[in-house]
Amino acid sequence: MKTHSINGELRSATGKKSSAALRRENIVPAVIYGGENNIHFHAHKREFKDLVYSADFKVVEVNAGGTTTKCILKDLQTHPVTDELVHLDFQEMVPNKKMILELPIRFKGESPGVKTGGKIQQLIRRIKVKVNPESLVEEIFVDISKLELGMSARVRELEINDGIEVMLPGATPVAIVETPRALKSAAADDGAATPAAEGAEGAAEPAAEAAK
Repeated sequence: MKTHSINGELRSATGKKSSAALRRENIVPAVIYGGENNIHFHAHKREFKDLVYSADFKVVEVNAGGTTTKCILKDLQTHPVTDELVHLDFQEMVPNKKMILELPIRFKGESPGVKTGGKIQQLIRRIKVKVNPESLVEEIFVDISKLELGMSARVRELEINDGIEVMLPGATPVAIVETPRALKSAAADDGAATPAAEGAEGAAEPAAEAAK
């Protein structure tokens, strides 16, 4: 499991003025909830960079006040103009307590449809699941090794470990192998040429009989 460590400090003041003053110093306020008590802390914005701007799922270890708390990133707020981080919410990982989170979906295998010129389009990149910390994984796989042109992989085909509950209907498409226009055009041309050729052969036979 990938982890990301954050070195921060506990916050005694949590009002708007205090938060604004922190942000002027490139320090971002945050909170961890879900445990016995909420933990308010702050850290320099560089501490969050590799967590926020990553496609990977990571367990977060927040070091503040002499204590390390394991949690997951649940939400973040950014400035509407500058896109700078404004606030982050984390959920504490409590043993045997289920969490709702999103895990990235990865492909496994090679699609024969792609090998023949198709293009695979991933329709869902992250999927919402319900899971407790003991069953948590960092990614979920789907096997695409049997996908021909025009075929799709669906949620029910995801490789789901015990203890993980997927919160989407099983028939929901996850990925599809699209047929490029060039291949569609070639198939259409072949289909049109075949009847024409058969008609020409059929017309030649009566003509030959008449000549006799």
